[in-house]
Amino acid sequence: MSIDTAWARAELASFLKLTELYRPPDPPHLGILNSKLSNRGGEREIAASAQIVEQILDRVLPRWRTEVPDDRNKLVNRWCQHQEAVHRADAVLLRDAEVRERLGDNAPQLSAVAMHPWVWEGARALWQSGHFREAVTAAAKKVNAETQNRVSRRDASETALFQSVFSKDPPKPGQPRLRLMADDNSDTFKSIHRGAMAFAEGCYAGIRNPNSHEDGLPELPEHEALEQLAAFSVLARWVDGAALSTA
Repeated sequence: MSIDTAWARAELASFLKLTELYRPPDPPHLGILNSKLSNRGGEREIAASAQIVEQILDRVLPRWRTEVPDDRNKLVNRWCQHQEAVHRADAVLLRDAEVRERLGDNAPQLSAVAMHPWVWEGARALWQSGHFREAVTAAAKKVNAETQNRVSRRDASETALFQSVFSKDPPKPGQPRLRLMADDNSDTFKSIHRGAMAFAEGCYAGIRNPNSHEDGLPELPEHEALEQLAAFSVLARWVDGAALSTA
């Protein structure tokens, strides 16, 4: 689902207004010069706004916590990192489509948050800290675990698990199947499940295993990691949408 740009920008603007610094007026008749700057909003009001704003930032600028400097003027205003991230996110929301069109790249874009929830939930924390290879591994583990949950099995995992659940053979006691279409013994039925089994094996043998077991590998470029996440998202949707067939 696409983001509601008008709503998101209004929330960002509200946060900036609440965290704006100002000098409170001097107490009347006391002759005291107040030099302390304060946020216009109260702490509870700002914290409530930040709860929403951080979710918008996570969607628009997934790595804002690590890429936006957080050490400037914190003694003066604890919200300085959030403020700069909000300004950047607002620019993206306002002008992203225009920038892509002007630069000649208005093609559809992959979005991690639009992938199957199993994948993004598994990858999110590591992804936002820039650990892309580990994020893909975490997503692969999440898809495996959710597949085990769907068929109530702990005795098989990864390649062996998917070979079993997508097998064209009828289900057996303790070995349920996942059916992507009704078993009508057609060539289409056989082709779809053979392909799903091979695809799952490729995901774990070709993506998950090298990411997990090869020491010293360089960090994955973000776009390559995103493509790998997309592969596991396809597999997750097949598993989540399949009919469970038991003996």
